[in-house]
Amino acid sequence: MKAPKSITQTKELESALPDAVPSSPPTFLDQQRQEQEKKEILRRYRALLRIARPHLSGDDAKKIKKAFEIAHDAHQGVRRKSGEPYIYHPLEVARIVVEEMGLGTTSIICALLHDVVEDTEVKLADIEQVFGKKVSRIIDGLTKVPAPTQMFGINKSAQAETFRKVLMTISEDIRVVLIKIADRLHNMRTLESMSKEKQLKIQAETQYIYAPIAHRLGLYNIRSELDDLCLKYANPEVYQDIISKIAKSKSARTRFINEFNKPIIEALDRLGLKYDIKSRLKAVSSIWNKMQKQKVPFEEVFDLFAIRIIIDTSEGDDEKAACWRVYSIVTDFYQPNVSRLRDWVSVPKANNYESLHTTVMSRKGQWVEVQIRTRRMDEIAEKGYAAHWKYKGGNDKGEQGIEKWIAKVRETIENQDLSALEMVDNFRAELFDKEIYVFTPTGDLKVFPKGATILDFAFDIHSGLGEHCLGGKVNHKLVPLNYQLQNGDQIEILKSSKPKVNEDWLKFVYTARAKQKIKQALKKDHKALSDSGKEIISRKLKQLKIQMTDEVLGQLTDYFGLSTPTDLFIKVGKGEIDHTQIKKFREESEKHKDAPKDVKEVKEILQKEHQKDVLVIGDGKAGVEYVLSQCCKPIAGDSIFGIVTVSRGIRIHRTDCPNATAMLASFGDRVIKVQWAKDKPNKFDVSLHIIGTDRQGLINDLTYIISHAHKVNICSLNIGTQNGNVFDGRVTVSVSNSQQVQNLVEDIKRIEGVVNVHRFDE
Repeated sequence: MKAPKSITQTKELESALPDAVPSSPPTFLDQQRQEQEKKEILRRYRALLRIARPHLSGDDAKKIKKAFEIAHDAHQGVRRKSGEPYIYHPLEVARIVVEEMGLGTTSIICALLHDVVEDTEVKLADIEQVFGKKVSRIIDGLTKVPAPTQMFGINKSAQAETFRKVLMTISEDIRVVLIKIADRLHNMRTLESMSKEKQLKIQAETQYIYAPIAHRLGLYNIRSELDDLCLKYANPEVYQDIISKIAKSKSARTRFINEFNKPIIEALDRLGLKYDIKSRLKAVSSIWNKMQKQKVPFEEVFDLFAIRIIIDTSEGDDEKAACWRVYSIVTDFYQPNVSRLRDWVSVPKANNYESLHTTVMSRKGQWVEVQIRTRRMDEIAEKGYAAHWKYKGGNDKGEQGIEKWIAKVRETIENQDLSALEMVDNFRAELFDKEIYVFTPTGDLKVFPKGATILDFAFDIHSGLGEHCLGGKVNHKLVPLNYQLQNGDQIEILKSSKPKVNEDWLKFVYTARAKQKIKQALKKDHKALSDSGKEIISRKLKQLKIQMTDEVLGQLTDYFGLSTPTDLFIKVGKGEIDHTQIKKFREESEKHKDAPKDVKEVKEILQKEHQKDVLVIGDGKAGVEYVLSQCCKPIAGDSIFGIVTVSRGIRIHRTDCPNATAMLASFGDRVIKVQWAKDKPNKFDVSLHIIGTDRQGLINDLTYIISHAHKVNICSLNIGTQNGNVFDGRVTVSVSNSQQVQNLVEDIKRIEGVVNVHRFDE
């Protein structure tokens, strides 16, 4: 690698930034733009150094400058989709790494260089020669896995292979994951210039894996922003609507907060405490999730914000006592809801989050969440793992949090003999939002994800205990293996003298560790079944005159809805899939033999027939085979995308399909553009869920609105009552488009007694 000459002065650095070489003589405007970009690059570089200064020592600044020079030289002349110089991206990733995560010199260098091996002529060996093995290992972890030339089956995914590579680096250096999150954050912030299908792919990857990892590492601000940006691109209308309503309610919200804070501020000042008090607005995505979960409009989401009190404590002060002292002051003025008290000061979350949360009733009859924490706790909450590392020396709680989790993840990942998709799926089980705190018989505290069972507890203690588990006692009462743990449970495992592992356990265990240990115990039996199944499939395919290639196995695996060919072999070996079903696969394959097998082939057909690469749904002239997915039942007007499968043509899904995130995150390279045909009447069956208070004549009013006011045909109607006055109804109607559904829903909501109406997929 030919590195730029050594530069010691800022002016020299400015002159050393080479100009892009235009394809034709530069105009005055070209030269002017180049000068402006050169100044902007320098401005961003200087800003990075200013922010990084508190973290630097020795010759750190020289190392960062060297990394910047190499990155700028390597990316020279390259532009992002937005048209701006590519070097802006690594500079911004480096800024996020230091300013928003609090990481140091090595991470800044790696952030600046994170794309050079993947996108330029710079080799990993060159990086190691200049910066050493530590930096080169991190850069290697940040470099994507090249997409294979052969077609992916359902069990193969370039994205999943990249995820696997990133996750494997946890066993070496957690900074790989942190820099990857910073990289993804900047990509999400600048996603406007990408095509719609690219936006969906990147948004889904972010929602599926990167946002949960950020949460698990305590990067709450980054997690919230990633979630908001995911909503912005997955459902832009909803995002903009909530943003607009938040802005409109700002002045009333500010008055309320000032009035609420006033007595608390006066009391804290009288005691001479040093503190900050501020309000934190709930993330847009959190507001939307609450609206969806509770089936309420924006106006009925009352906890739009929380009050946060940050206490300055001296070293050696009892932080817990300081938090409870402020809690006492808050509850002197406002009545607390005892069921909403969250004490993460005494027992921090698994990602080291510490804070005292209470919900109190304001004088205007509105519930308000108040968060109380010290300055140290706040920095850890804001910057996650990096801040935890900073304070680790003075706080041994860290070993019970992130450190312990990372050790468990390392063990799980390093011992897994799984496909990339299986590994990512298992890993996501460790990225839980909600935690359960339980106790061993000796009183030791254990933290599990919500949904974990007795069996997960047994395997967490020891794999031998899990394999011999018969059941358990919870608070001295017998419970079955699939009992889900609850906060405060004290668990005792009952065991047998012989191993009792069976495959049904995989249906209800939750944690990656338990799944891995069960699969390892079953592996010997599965090997024999797998070999037998593979032989049966080979023999049957030979009879059908089909060669057993990787592509055919991928199609078979896809056809039976399984994750890997190994799963297919085992099911065939066990007799759960027989030879007649394989024959049926052949028949189905014949039906779809002319269906395109990849995105490139689809686009070639569309370009040939329609001179565009967009699949139009509903005009009868698509030119390629497609099916509207039954998992989300899209109708005209819904935002949709297409996935090219390897054996069943193109499947059309709504962008808010429950399965969309997982599909797009794992198979985003199979996404194609899809749009509805204009002015083409089609009929779609849509189901509505209606809840309200019962009264005489309600069904008559409902059917009148649907059949007479909207001229919509009712396909089915089922309404029942509970406790004599609450009704729960489901009605299926035949409509032309989503706008018709929306209008119908709005009118049904106006019927006396109706509390909520929403579309659902049966």
